[in-house]
Amino acid sequence: MSFTTTTSKVISREEIVQFLRQLRDEIIVAFESIETEGKFVRTPWVYDKGSGGGEMSVLRGRVFEKAAVNWSGIEGKQFPMQDGSGPFFATGLSLITHMANPHAPTVHMNIRFIQTEKGHWFGGGYDLSPMGFPYEEDREHFHRIAREALGEVYEEFAQNARDYFYIPHRKKERGVGGIFFDHYHDQEVWEKVGRSFLEGIMPIYARRIHLPFTEEERDVQLKLRGHYVEFNLLYDRGTKFGFLSGGNPDAILCSMPPLVKW
Repeated sequence: MSFTTTTSKVISREEIVQFLRQLRDEIIVAFESIETEGKFVRTPWVYDKGSGGGEMSVLRGRVFEKAAVNWSGIEGKQFPMQDGSGPFFATGLSLITHMANPHAPTVHMNIRFIQTEKGHWFGGGYDLSPMGFPYEEDREHFHRIAREALGEVYEEFAQNARDYFYIPHRKKERGVGGIFFDHYHDQEVWEKVGRSFLEGIMPIYARRIHLPFTEEERDVQLKLRGHYVEFNLLYDRGTKFGFLSGGNPDAILCSMPPLVKW
């Protein structure tokens, strides 16, 4: 099915899916280039409440204690959220990293496209969550890359992230921010978010993954991972959509860290 964006560019579901899957592959190659032990394991799944499905890609290694880079594309009979009804199509790329080194921050990225009877829209973003050891140069780099990629919409998206990635019961943001947007209609901006991600995170990992750390620092990291879990299970829209739409629970919960403390 084809449709027209606000920039009058006619695109197709197939083109959007192709972009997401290609980006997924590029991210996997980049992550594997700094991993010293292990490769991503890809596991396809089928959406049993409609058509389509997805593929989980999970890495458990020495640098990435766990990383998940997942793609999905599903079509169902009833859109499960409040902003739509009837048949829907949803496709997206979602990733999370949980690093072995406490000085290397967790990073999250998601970009998605949804079409319902009421129309279509793009959404997503990325954010950086140091696990107890924030570095100002890392925060500055991450935001600079987003600002350079997005131009005038950066400030709006950055404020959206401050509002969205907030843990009410902890009275704090879950990390040092990033960008977030939803119900957006500019495909070019959406693609820029996806393309800028690796430039935002890979230099940070190059600086942090080889730093020495102590057991005490590791303990701090595991406790802060608990805050990340709380946000994803209580407030994250993607988690909610996944469960309400009848998605694969293993893929939805790939964002959970392998080890955590409370």
